[in-house]
Amino acid sequence: MMFADQNRDALRASWREAWKRHCAGLPLQPLQAQIADVAAAHPEYHTLLASEHEWSGPENPFLHMGLHLAIREQVGTDRPAGIRALHGRLSERHGSAHEAEHRMIEVLATLLWDAQRAGRAPDEIAYLEALRRL
Repeated sequence: MMFADQNRDALRASWREAWKRHCAGLPLQPLQAQIADVAAAHPEYHTLLASEHEWSGPENPFLHMGLHLAIREQVGTDRPAGIRALHGRLSERHGSAHEAEHRMIEVLATLLWDAQRAGRAPDEIAYLEALRRL
C-alpha cells in the first residue's frame, strides 16, 4: 500500500514523485494517477510539487490535496451510503465536482478534527447531515 506506514516526508515524496512522473508523461500506478489528477486541479501547488522545498504557507497543501483524495474515494465507493448522490447535487449547485469537493472537504476536516479531539470514530450520520446542509 502506497501510504501505509509512511511518515510525513515519505508521503510528500509520493505526491512529488507522482507529479514528476505525470509531467514527464511516464506511466503512473493507479494511485499515482489519482494524485496527479488532484494536483493538476491545483496549479497553485505545482511549484511546490516540482521542488524539494518545504511549504511555508498558512495552510497545508498536502493535507488539502489528501482530503480531495479521501472525498473522491468516498464518492467512488459511495461510503458512507448516499455520499455519491450528495456529491452530484453539490457539483451541479457549485458548477463543478472540484468546487463541490472543496465544500465537502471543509465538512470532512471538521468531522475528523472533532472525532480526534473527542477520541472517537467519526460520525457518518452527522457527516452526511452536514453535507446535506451545504
